[in-house]
Amino acid sequence: MGLQCGIVGLPNVGKSTLFNCLSNARAQAANFPFCTIEPNLGVITVPDDRLNTLASIDKPTRIVPTTIEIVDIAGLVKGASKGEGLGNKFLANIRETDAIIHVLRCFDNDNITHVDGSINPLRDKEIIDMELQLKDLETVESRISKVEKMAKTGSDKSAKKIYDILSQYRQTLLEGKSARVVQLDKEDRKLVGDLMLLTDKPVLYVCNVDEASAVSGNKYVDIVRDAIKDENAEMLIIAAATEADITELDTYEERQMFLQEIGLQESGVVRLIKSAYKLLDLQTYFTTGVQETRAWTFHRGTKAPQAAGIIHSDFERGFIRAEVIKYNDYTTLGSEAACRESGKIGVEGKEYVVQDGDIMHFRFNV
Repeated sequence: MGLQCGIVGLPNVGKSTLFNCLSNARAQAANFPFCTIEPNLGVITVPDDRLNTLASIDKPTRIVPTTIEIVDIAGLVKGASKGEGLGNKFLANIRETDAIIHVLRCFDNDNITHVDGSINPLRDKEIIDMELQLKDLETVESRISKVEKMAKTGSDKSAKKIYDILSQYRQTLLEGKSARVVQLDKEDRKLVGDLMLLTDKPVLYVCNVDEASAVSGNKYVDIVRDAIKDENAEMLIIAAATEADITELDTYEERQMFLQEIGLQESGVVRLIKSAYKLLDLQTYFTTGVQETRAWTFHRGTKAPQAAGIIHSDFERGFIRAEVIKYNDYTTLGSEAACRESGKIGVEGKEYVVQDGDIMHFRFNV
């Protein structure tokens, strides 16, 4: 689906180290600001034990996981909204992403310099927030100037509604809050969707900690948790340097042993990928057989014809019906034939809303 999460943060907070753990790509990680100039792109497979279970049943020739894209965006600085530190380019990179992973430095290390000379994740967060909010305010005020006259004269019925929404955004941004705190219904969102506001994107705050804090966090994490409690955002604790060490281990068993030693059940990278998937409001359906077992990404609430179109546009155009097996039925009974015999295959039409974990077979005619 080409969906992207952008990793942002101040310089030297661990963005590129985290990106390197997430991807086979190798962004330069250096101890000075602006070591990342071009956004680095990594295509990340989404871990899903269900795919492995289905493959163990059907023993296919190919196993294809679903993926998302992670973009490592260069470190923002104060004044980015006015073009400081290549700011305009960086902000444009963020605008192109579907969600934001905001990395905050929550560890002490005298050997790694901080652009502002001290460790304060709340200050760092506010710097990034302010730059994004200022850019959004510029966008909103520009649009207000275009619709205000039509809204007041009543010459365009939708203009008044758009003006009211823009005014909500403007007031929120002037209060130093992000656009995502404004509650809008689906129809209102459509009216202003082309704004592509930076602070309206879903955000996951990643607290980058030292190894000793990887399980429970620390005082810096507590500060971040309190700061975002009313923000409609998610938070994750990861020790990026430790994750980098884990990726250097040769086998899965060695990596699991390392994790157990520090008190984790699964790596921060796996948790981050799953969180990013959830952040984008994505779910997975499967197709499986002797040739291929494959995971397909769809947005929550997608109906059967549109889900079919993810495989091929002809599937959607000529959609007749979908044959659906629930994951638990398939894994319990052990085959499509057994599910058919037991009456566990549902025949669904165009209005069927695909559920996470569904095993799908589409009938179509073009």
